Amino acid sequence: MSRPLTPARPAYLRVVRASAWYDLAITAGFATPWTYTLVHGALSALGDSLGLGVLPAPDPWQTLYANLMGSVVIVWAVLRIVRPLPVHGLLDGIARVLFSSWMAYALAHGVSRILWLFLTVETAWGIVQLLPWRAAAHTDPAADHTLPSDGRRLGAAGR
Repeated sequence: MSRPLTPARPAYLRVVRASAWYDLAITAGFATPWTYTLVHGALSALGDSLGLGVLPAPDPWQTLYANLMGSVVIVWAVLRIVRPLPVHGLLDGIARVLFSSWMAYALAHGVSRILWLFLTVETAWGIVQLLPWRAAAHTDPAADHTLPSDGRRLGAAGR
């Protein structure tokens, strides 16, 4: 019998770390104006070749926001790779719900459908990281979850 994935199990930390590696690989190119120009061109060409639409021409504001997002996500990814904690998976799952919401909003307002590729993966990572928290809350809402690296407890009130 397989045991369910819960935030307190080591398998959950592997999921947290894997999602961080995905983020690092996908967003590293957004972190500088020079790499963003390359990523923008590649995504636009991919969208065009798949019939999903091209990206609008980059401008300084778009580049700035791409660089800010890329920089923050890289730092967040490195933290989850170097020191993954169950609460990092919870917070990352919440962030992915937010990211997915804004991607769906953008898609509803006519952006290139290439964004569907990102939305699909973003949603999947969010589900994989949040469902164990829901399952843990439903099976034993008063249970404490030990954060393995530092021994502090994350009880029902801290969730």
